[in-house]
Formats: sequence, C-alpha cells, structure tokens
Amino acid sequence: MKIAIIGAGNLGISMAKGLISNKVISSLYLTRRNIKELNHFKSNKKVKITTNNALAIKNSTILIFAVQPSDFEDILKENVANLSDHHIIISTITGFSINEIEAIIGTKNNVIRAMPNTAIAVGKSMTCLSSKTKNRKVLNAARSIFNTLGTTLLIPENQMQAATVVCASGIAFWMRLIRATSQAAIQLGFDAKEAQELAMHTCEGAANLLISSGNHPEQEIDKVTTPKGCTIEGLNEMEHQGLSSSLIKGMVTSFDKINSIKSKEPL
Repeated sequence: MKIAIIGAGNLGISMAKGLISNKVISSLYLTRRNIKELNHFKSNKKVKITTNNALAIKNSTILIFAVQPSDFEDILKENVANLSDHHIIISTITGFSINEIEAIIGTKNNVIRAMPNTAIAVGKSMTCLSSKTKNRKVLNAARSIFNTLGTTLLIPENQMQAATVVCASGIAFWMRLIRATSQAAIQLGFDAKEAQELAMHTCEGAANLLISSGNHPEQEIDKVTTPKGCTIEGLNEMEHQGLSSSLIKGMVTSFDKINSIKSKEPL
C-alpha cells in the first residue's frame, strides 16, 4: 500500500512503526514541520521524510491525517487541489466530523474516521472506525491497515467521542492502574523493576484471558475468589474506597470535556 501519514507526531510515529514492522507498506511518506524528529526512519528505503504535504499526497493512495486539530482545516484547504478520486482519506482528528471534512474537500473521496491509540506501535491498538461509505473495498482497506496494528471495530460516527475516551485516553487510564499496582508491590517488598514487571504481565494476562475465553470479567474473578479469602477481601476494600466509581466518573468527565471543547469551536 502507498500510504502517507500527514503529521507524524507521537501518534503518527507510532503508526509508522507499526506499519513498517508489519510490512504493510510499499511506500510510506511521513510529514511534519521538524523532520529531525523522524531521522531514525531514514535507513528504511520505503520511507520518505518530507515537510511537503503536497508531495506526500501526490505519491500516495491512502492518506492518514494525524495533525493537530487546530491545523487540520488549513492543511485540507491547502491540499484540495492535490486530492484525486483514488485517494482514501483517513482522519484521526478528534472532534472533526466527516461532514466537516467533506465541506472542505467535497464528496469525491471516501472519508474514514479512525481512533487508534498509541499501542499501535506494538501492534496492539484498539482502533474504532466510522464512515458514511458503503464501499466494502474501501472499508476493508482501512480495516486491513489497522487490523495488522491491533484490533478494529466499526462504529457509528456519533460514538467516536466515546471511543476516544475508552480507547485513546484509556491507554493513560490503564497505565495509571498499572503504576498503582506497581506501587503496591513495592510496598509489599518487591524492588521497582520487579514490581513493574509483575504489574505489567498480570495486566496482560488478565486481558488475554478475557480475549481468549470471551468471558465476562466477573466469571474470571469468581475463579480466584474463595470464601473468606484474601482476594475478595482486597476487592471489597477497593470497592469501598471507590475504585469502580472513580474510574467510571473519570471516563465520563473525559467524555464531557471532549464535548465541551467541541461545543466551543466556531461553526
């Protein structure tokens, strides 16, 4: 696939690493203002680094936009003339709807919104996709890209804000839970490196149990809780201290913040 990532910041770089390691590309253009940050890609012959968005667009078929939301509209306007019917537009921009994109570039291109997370760099992203197109070939092309970088779920566009919280912001939430587990392990006698290793791999194991079995979390919890045991004692204390409630409230607060930012933007 001939792919361009317009705006190779943290997320763009993560996507590039995943695309390269999974051998998805026949060519990959990476653009950003400060290309020094991309020097480590220079050794790969399939990767082209440039500040020239027009050049990247003209030489690619699939365009993944990962720029700052404040820059997105201007970049689209500057490159309308460079877009051809064959271009597939994939936007990772939070809060910028398909209708808003089409209002700038027209309706000749298939536009897909994608919400990946930074685990895309290691092929473990949970990426949500939405599009108005019914073209299965286009949707399959988008899904094939992100399926090589993790797992995809096709959702209605009106759920993209929620997906941002659950999947993209969710990485930070899970990191904080892993950190807290590590801190507890240190208090219980492990050194910092051992504590993090225990926390990381236990978290990975828990997720893989659910993925492999398809079980509800409570079914797996029941397997490790015994009457009057230490596990149920710990779980109950966490709930008394508001673990589930705090996590839910935090996610809802993030969702409200996204919507408040969007509502304040000029129409």
